[in-house]
Amino acid sequence: MRELAPAARDIIAGRHADPFSYLGPHSENGATVVRAYLPNAQRVVAVGDSGEHELKQIDPAGLFTGPLDGSQHYRLRARFGDVEVELEDPYRFPPVLSDYDLYLLGEGNHLRMYEKLGAHPMEIEGVAGVGFVVWAPNARRVSVVGDFNYWDGRRHAMRVRGNGYWEIFVPGVRAGDKYKYEILTRAGETLPQKADPVGFAGEMRPATASLVLDTRTMPQPQAAPDHVNALDAPMSIYEVHLGSWRKKGKHGEYWLSYRELAEQLPAYAADMGFTHVELLPVMEHPFDGSWGYQPTGLYAPTSRFGSPADFVALVDALHKAGLGVLLDWVPGHFPDDPHGLARFDGTALYEHADPRQGRHLDWGTMIYNYGRVEVTNFLLSNALFWLDRYGVDGLRVDAVASMLYLDYSRPAGQWIPNRFGGRENIDAIAFLRRTNTEVFRQFPQATTAAEESTAWPMVSRPVDWGGLGFGYKWNMGWMNDTLDYMSKDPIYRRHHHGNILFGLHYAFSENFILPLSHDEVVHGKRSILGRMPGDPWQRIANLRAYYAFMFGHPGKKLMFMGSEFAQDSEWNHDVSLPWHLTERPAHAGVQQLVRDLNKLYRATPALHALDCDAAGFEWLVADDANNSTFAWLRKGRNPAECCVVVVNFTPQVLHDYRVRVPLAGTWREVLNTDAAVYGGRNVGNGGFLATVATRDSPELHLVVPPLAAIFLVPGL
Repeated sequence: MRELAPAARDIIAGRHADPFSYLGPHSENGATVVRAYLPNAQRVVAVGDSGEHELKQIDPAGLFTGPLDGSQHYRLRARFGDVEVELEDPYRFPPVLSDYDLYLLGEGNHLRMYEKLGAHPMEIEGVAGVGFVVWAPNARRVSVVGDFNYWDGRRHAMRVRGNGYWEIFVPGVRAGDKYKYEILTRAGETLPQKADPVGFAGEMRPATASLVLDTRTMPQPQAAPDHVNALDAPMSIYEVHLGSWRKKGKHGEYWLSYRELAEQLPAYAADMGFTHVELLPVMEHPFDGSWGYQPTGLYAPTSRFGSPADFVALVDALHKAGLGVLLDWVPGHFPDDPHGLARFDGTALYEHADPRQGRHLDWGTMIYNYGRVEVTNFLLSNALFWLDRYGVDGLRVDAVASMLYLDYSRPAGQWIPNRFGGRENIDAIAFLRRTNTEVFRQFPQATTAAEESTAWPMVSRPVDWGGLGFGYKWNMGWMNDTLDYMSKDPIYRRHHHGNILFGLHYAFSENFILPLSHDEVVHGKRSILGRMPGDPWQRIANLRAYYAFMFGHPGKKLMFMGSEFAQDSEWNHDVSLPWHLTERPAHAGVQQLVRDLNKLYRATPALHALDCDAAGFEWLVADDANNSTFAWLRKGRNPAECCVVVVNFTPQVLHDYRVRVPLAGTWREVLNTDAAVYGGRNVGNGGFLATVATRDSPELHLVVPPLAAIFLVPGL
């Protein structure tokens, strides 16, 4: 054999940057020449319209070439030992990406990039297979590998187009096949095989391959109820970690599947009166202990609980139960697992190269480079993907503060200022604004919520006002202040009266959600019940009063699973919630109270219609520090729609407690947390009471139970 051309040697060595320029059909001197590289093949024949054409072996590694008469539509027949197979040549097919796709990807405006990137079953020229596309601009060679090619990176080296988008159509690959990308860096290093950044399904951990999914056959869930996320609608969110909400098996050692969850979770959440279920991140992640907050597969529902179609069934069941579905979404950081995004093509591609910008000191994770249009396109498209393909109703964006500040949790000298010398991450701000703008433009019924723990202004105000554009913001200050207050012995609460009052100074500066989230029941913080002081009865009574205070307070509500029945231990993601507690009267009483608070909140416009409007709130008693008692008026849009809330945070009964009210006549006590059905002592007002006329306004002369809250509305 004569000496091989450099291109042929590079093909055999697996380092050719453009295999389509050498392999497949090519016109040379007016004739068509076919080159094929089939490692370990002894004989190859091209079968075309005009018959069979044997290709000459020009290297025993498996490189063949020869002329082809007539059409370029041909198949290859190859012999491997005693086995002869017929196969399509992937190098004879046209590109997967159009020039318009490349244009949009190049400027970062391909908002449905998931329709092109990743692995997509398709037919080209009547041949079934899968088109693979991945972004790796600094790679020397990229190959797709899988069971279909013995995980051999020499067999399906891809073509590069545009700004580093590698693609290939592989005939014969089908839905369910495993695959990864083998990447050769410009320095000649073969990286650990990478899962697909836009993979739609993945293997069960600890395996890490992506799975081909035929999204064309995916079912669509029923839509959520109209206006489920509206500012004037009730919003009471049940936050759930799917792996530990409830387990099965003799010792609770097995997760429920998505479909088993669909049979149980929607019915329970609806019976409890919640309006939404929010799921801790369901995106694929390697480490159970991250709870999903360190994802490696942003486009894939985790395989722990079933297939993507199974996840659709869960969303559908939640919608059919009348519940909105919110997903935790993590665009702030990603782990450095070798099969993931970190140094994806041998360079800092998705992350910053400088660790002062590119690595979180607290979490040991990588920070996205929001200044790179391809990265923000990847993330923005992902946000839209979950709303589009899985029909979810909103995204709760994790760790927004870590995105907004360049010096977030960094010592002096360990961060890089922006171009103006400030600490604000200008690129991240632009990304968040654009994401929120596109979410609300393309999915008007959807919403977004920011977990933002600082005083950044206008987080939930429109972008054209100068805001970040979120629909809601978690009120972390309210949560910290009020839990601190509740943890005090009642004898000391008079000295911390401002903890309750302070939140009302800024309660309407944002569209707030009041969060009692998973973060408040881990890492030594104890459960919510565990924060409450006193003897066993007082602890439960404190909790009942606190929950009622939250439901009477302006703002939407969020409660982490288990808190609704007074879980007494910290949350442990490895085990099921302690459902046996609901068999105990005290815990069953708290569960019934949460059910009734949700029912009252949803049925009473005064408690939700103006949740985010100062016109919906008025203090009636704000200065009674000695009694640690508060009273306020919640108002609806109709003046006749009002509700008085009175909370006594001491263990003393308050007799003849006077509260002015806007309307004279009979008032009805519609909820009393000291009712016996909740585990209380039935101290109260007998259900009805009449106002007493005074010179200034009508008054109610109340009996306020100890460590309890009462709700009163006018009329019979």
